[in-house]
Amino acid sequence: MMSRTCPTCEAELKGRPDKKYCSPECKTAAHYELRKQKDTLFFKVDRQLKINRKILKKYNFNGKTVLRRDILRNEGFDPNFFTHFRKTPKGDVYFYCYDFGFVKIEEITSNELKLKYLIVNWNGK
Repeated sequence: MMSRTCPTCEAELKGRPDKKYCSPECKTAAHYELRKQKDTLFFKVDRQLKINRKILKKYNFNGKTVLRRDILRNEGFDPNFFTHFRKTPKGDVYFYCYDFGFVKIEEITSNELKLKYLIVNWNGK
C-alpha cells in the first residue's frame, strides 16, 4: 500500500482512507491559497488594509499622534482603504483600519498648507 502525504506540509497521513490533510491548520492554509488565487481583488484590498493598520500602529504608540501625511504615504499608507468610519458630533470623520483611526488635518502656516493625520486608537464609543 502506498503512503499518502499531506499536500500542504508533506507529513504522512494517518487515519481515514479519504483524509486529505494532516491537520485543520494545513487544510485552512491550503484553502486560503486556493481562494487567494481565485479572488485577487479581495486579497489586494485585505493586504492594503493590513499595511495601513501596521503603519498606523507603528506611529501611534501613545494613543493619539499627529503625523505629516507624506511620512505615512512614503511607508505605503493609502487613506482610500479603511474598514469603517465614525462621524463625531463636531462633524469630523474618522476613518479606521480595524482598531486604528485617522482623520485629515489641514494646517495653514505662513501661507503654506501642511497636510497631516491625527492617528487614534478605537475606543469602541
